[in-house]
Parts: sequence; C-alpha cells; structure tokens
Amino acid sequence: QKSSVDSFRNTIVPTNIPSNPSLVMPVETKRHSCKINQNGDSSLLIENRIQLLNNVDVQSEGPRLQSWKISYEELLTFVKEFGHVKVPQRFPSNPSLGMWVNTQRQSYKKYLKGDSSSKMTEDQIQLLNKIGFE
Repeated sequence: QKSSVDSFRNTIVPTNIPSNPSLVMPVETKRHSCKINQNGDSSLLIENRIQLLNNVDVQSEGPRLQSWKISYEELLTFVKEFGHVKVPQRFPSNPSLGMWVNTQRQSYKKYLKGDSSSKMTEDQIQLLNKIGFE
C-alpha cells in the first residue's frame, strides 16, 4: 500500500489501477469491512487491523464519496461567500461546482421519486438539506 501512497500522493486507492490491479480488491474489502464495523455490525476486520489502517490513513470511503465530500466543501465555501446555494450552472470562478450542483439537484429529484438510478445517500441528502439546498 505504500507504493499506492507514493504513486498517487494519497491513500485513496482508485477502483481500477492498471499498474497494480491486485491492490484494488484488498483495499475495497477493507473499505467494506470498515463500513460494516462503523455501522456497529460484526466485521471480519478486527480492531487492530482497523487501527493499522487508520495509522496509514487508508480512506474507508471510495473515491466517489471522497469526491462528493470535496464538492460539498466547495459548496459550503460558496454559501459562506454568497449566502445561498443557488450556484449558477456556468459559474465562472468554479465551473465544476456549477455542474456538480446541477447533478445533485437531478439526483435529489430522482431520489424523491424513488428512482434507483439516484446514487444519493441519506447522509448526503441530510447534509444538503442542512444548508438549504433546493
């Protein structure tokens, strides 16, 4: 795993690594076990292994969720600066934020309709609602 840290400058192991595909499955298994453990369920990953992973800062969340959290933090910065969550779709100073907010609105609508293609989690919806997301 140290080679992943050296190569990518972080411990967020992508779900597909052409140069080292054998690293993906163990990390995904550990992420899954950590998530089970955090929910209070039994896990094959014993406590000292979790501590070892925490010591090297292996992310228990996949890259997609990490990316979501980064974009959410950018949205919080926008809210602090402008006082609202209505990011223009073509926001000049951060175009990716405008697109991300638009995608969240679409996913949120799908979620409310019970559409299984929405990848939003209950936690994400609560975070967005907390800041007045529409």
